[in-house]
This record gives sequence, structure tokens and C-alpha cells, in this order.
Amino acid sequence: MRSSNPVFSRRGFSRDNGYAGFNTAPQAGGAAVGTQQANPYAQGNPYAQPQAGNPYAQNPYAQQDLQQGAPPQAPATTGRMTIDDVVLRTGTTLGVLVVTAALAWALLPIDDANIGRSYGIGIGAALIGMVLAFVQSFKRKASPALILTYAAFEGVFLGVLSNIVDNRIADGAAMQAVIGTMAVFAGVLVAYKAGWIRVNRRFYGFVMAAALGFIMLMMVNLLFAVFGGGDGLGFRSGPMGVVFGVIGILLGAAFLALDFKQVEDGIAYGAPREEAWLAAFGLTLTLVWIYMEFLRIIAILNSSD
Repeated sequence: MRSSNPVFSRRGFSRDNGYAGFNTAPQAGGAAVGTQQANPYAQGNPYAQPQAGNPYAQNPYAQQDLQQGAPPQAPATTGRMTIDDVVLRTGTTLGVLVVTAALAWALLPIDDANIGRSYGIGIGAALIGMVLAFVQSFKRKASPALILTYAAFEGVFLGVLSNIVDNRIADGAAMQAVIGTMAVFAGVLVAYKAGWIRVNRRFYGFVMAAALGFIMLMMVNLLFAVFGGGDGLGFRSGPMGVVFGVIGILLGAAFLALDFKQVEDGIAYGAPREEAWLAAFGLTLTLVWIYMEFLRIIAILNSSD
């Protein structure tokens, strides 16, 4: 799922303007700079549009401060994305997801007589959520309604799945997965702010290569499971399932670092306020990814098979 989930690794903040160098920034005459396209972390402002007669213009939203050689600074004006915007919209998106997950847990029983129907509703919600996520991923602008609708359907799926694992496989699994997800989020945030994680071109390339390999292996495993029965090559069950679950969590942590970098650069470059919804969308996708990997590991470790 773009940067937060390897399925959606193409995510950038509004494809029409690029984001923090992930896409090519527009230059004079509309020409794209090849080095920025090759380097997802190339220097420069993705929102910059050269102003006629001003060779120092970097940000059309910023008041230039060229005194004493100071670099241009983005002013504290309305309409620009702030960390408060990102926190508020991420909290709203996660809030919708948690509420619908709790409702699904309470209203969709998983006893022997109803588990098939509840699981079917959960799978249907997951498919709808996936479609909505893909649609938002390829939209040029953030759609708050689309993002919140995705969160609602994803919450239904997670509520049903968590209830099944928690009550039929491992008591307390859902809370353990939540705590694990929160711990990963907090750990990556501290490491990123402390400078222990350096998000640069090399880091980006390594993460994307690892994610591509991971997704390809999972697809091969799925094909073997569909046509050969069982769990395919065994990558998602038993000891190998635990190993690949840990790899999935580490990949999720790496994508969290990429998300933090995008948010930080978006604020520094004066991204439009609506871009905060894309930040919330990406962070939600990543946290869902990490939660599901934790839930899978807990289920495997407590399975009687």
C-alpha cells in the first residue's frame, strides 16, 4: 500500500506537485530535472515555481528572506500543512478505524453458527477497503471522504479478524498486537528524531528492494496455496511464518521512517494543508500492516497445529 505498505509503494504527496523530491519538481518551461527523478531524495522544493526576474525564488508560498545570505524561509501562514494538521487527521482516520473495528467485534458474532457469515462480511469489507485504498493512491488530490470510508471498511475487517484470533486461537492477541504496534511506532519515531535512522536515497532503495522481494515471495506462496492447497510454500505458517512475520514488521517500521520523512519535508517545504490527509492515509496503512503482522505471529505461536 504505497509507502506505508509495499503494495502501495508509489505513494507521493499529490502526483501533480511531487513530494519531498519523490517525484520530479516542475522547472522553468515545464522541463523536468532528470537527477531529481533518479534520486527520490534529491534536494529542492517540490512546490517551487521560479518567479520571473527572481533567480532566488524557491517556494511560491514562502516570503523570501535573502538578508545576510539566509535561505528562504516558509512563513507561518494559513493554508500550509503543520504537524498539528497531520496529528489531527491521523487521529481522526485511526479513530474511525477503531470505532468500526469495535462495532464489528461486538455486532458480528463468531460462534459456530455465525462465524462463516461474519468472516464473509469481514473479507468483503477488506476487499472494498483495498479498492478504496488503490483509488486514493492514484488520485491526484487527497479525498478525506474516501480516506475515512477506507478506514471504516478496514476497521470492519480488522474487528472480525481480531475477534476470531482473540477468541478462537490466542486469548488477548488483539491487545498484544495493539501494544506491539504502538511500541514499533514509538520506537521508530524516537530513533528517527534522534537521528539514528537516516532516510536517504540508499535507505529508500534498500527498503523498496526488500519490499519488492517480500511481496513477490508472498505472491508465489499464495499461488502455490491456491493451486496446490494448504499453505503453499509455508511462508505464512509455522517457523517460517514467524520469520516472515518479523520481516514484515521490520519492513513496516522502515516505511514508518519514510512516512516521517515525507511529513517532515512536507511541513518544511510548505505543503498545502490538504496534504495532511495523505500523511494520515499513509500512516494508517503502515500501522494496519504492522498490526496484522503482529496478529499473524501471535496466531502462529499459539496455534495448536
